[in-house]
Amino acid sequence: MSYLLITLEFAGASTKGETLVIIEPMAADLDLDEVEVALLRAAVGDYAAEAAVLLLANDGYWPALLGVAGMVTVETEAVGGQLWARIEWAELDAALADGRLPASREELGVLRVAASLADGRPVDLADVAVTLDRRTLGLVLAALAHAAGTHEHRAPVPNGSDVRLEPLFRWPTRH
Repeated sequence: MSYLLITLEFAGASTKGETLVIIEPMAADLDLDEVEVALLRAAVGDYAAEAAVLLLANDGYWPALLGVAGMVTVETEAVGGQLWARIEWAELDAALADGRLPASREELGVLRVAASLADGRPVDLADVAVTLDRRTLGLVLAALAHAAGTHEHRAPVPNGSDVRLEPLFRWPTRH
């Protein structure tokens, strides 16, 4: 397994002359499930970011490729040691241009929707929609419904309380 080594020199009184080394794992060397969990951990609470990660994870094509292309930064929590990860969306155009992210039109459509949800990049939905098959269209619809918070929507009932509604479009079951 590869690790990113970060060396810091401290000049403080108690650490003068000491070197602290922080070892961060590289996404390409982690189990794919670990990377997906770390990406979700970092996205929790932001429905659009959650939707982008869930879209890519459920599609299955992008998480590993983004890791190998060096576009996923993984950090280890100082207390507890949990992994957190983020996709470096700012590097997307360069990675596509230099061939680090080879993909079909359909795969690129999924990535473009995820980038739009997570990073606010403009996307022409008409252009993307025609590239998607039924499975990936279902994933994109689930991502849009998730980003809109439909998994948290509630409706009033006659007794004065409310009930949680089903998501407008459910994520498919992963096998």
